[in-house]
Amino acid sequence: MEPAWNDILTPPRPKSSKTILVAGGAGFLGSHLCELLIRKGHRVVCIDNFSTGRPENVRHLRSSGAFTLLRHDVVDPIDLKVDEIYNLACPASPPHYQADPIHTTKTSVLGALNLLENAARYNARILQASTSEVYGDPNVHPQVESYWGNVNPFGPRSCYDEGKRCAETLFHDFSRIRGVEIKIVRIFNTYGPRMRPDDGRVISNFIVQALRDEDITIHGDGSQTRSFCFVDDLVDGFLSMMASPASLTGPVNLGNPVEFTVAELAGQVLALTGSRSRIVHRPLPTDDPRQRRPDISLAMHELGWQPRVVLAEGLKRTIAYFEAVLAAERRKLTEVA
Repeated sequence: MEPAWNDILTPPRPKSSKTILVAGGAGFLGSHLCELLIRKGHRVVCIDNFSTGRPENVRHLRSSGAFTLLRHDVVDPIDLKVDEIYNLACPASPPHYQADPIHTTKTSVLGALNLLENAARYNARILQASTSEVYGDPNVHPQVESYWGNVNPFGPRSCYDEGKRCAETLFHDFSRIRGVEIKIVRIFNTYGPRMRPDDGRVISNFIVQALRDEDITIHGDGSQTRSFCFVDDLVDGFLSMMASPASLTGPVNLGNPVEFTVAELAGQVLALTGSRSRIVHRPLPTDDPRQRRPDISLAMHELGWQPRVVLAEGLKRTIAYFEAVLAAERRKLTEVA
């Protein structure tokens, strides 16, 4: 369960208060970011087309007096006078971004272009939430920011991978040509409360399957690795990057450098939920990375940032959230019946 937020919804407004645009602010990451920004005393304008974001993720923020929610698709131009912009607008799980790959590419490319134009118009600093997927199925391990990646340009994941790579290009070109103050972070696997039950990524899949006592589905033999960062740590990294000197444009990796196999993750979820689920194996999806772990030396040195929440603790908090979500779903079904 998430805590009550009454104590953070009317924070004092400091002299340094800013008006901040969060694109994709009703999504998993965006809603946590909006919440943190309001807690810091800023005014937040959240835009979202609700393709994967949900109004209930930010409903508790509406009474703050510092939060505005607008339905808007970043594929369309925008004109809002703000001090800072965070671009988190794009589905991030393979089932969601592959459902409409053309729109996914448009969201990454046209969305970045439209937000950059708005930043240039009002001299706003802007942060791009890029992704570790720009490294593809990496031949360098752990992944450092200087690695150019190993990406399939026309596979089923390319709409996301290449869209984010192109967005980074646009950010750097707007910095060089138009003088826009840019920040780019590359996000590694992140998890926590407010993930959707149908998110499609490995942690949410395993937890939901375990809580329903369904088979836990491992693609491949489970030896592929991931590094899992709790959402609170990640959004702290966003703020640290945004506040860094203008000379630090990025990209900067943000993620947890502790590496686990997918099989180890499944074992932890089973142990923490007490589930009776069996583990079953399915074929690996096309272009699924074999290894994923960030080198966060740059973030540690330049931002003083590193994750604090260990996987076991983060899983407990995420499991508690999903237990509440699934219990609410069961109550609704009972009422309908």
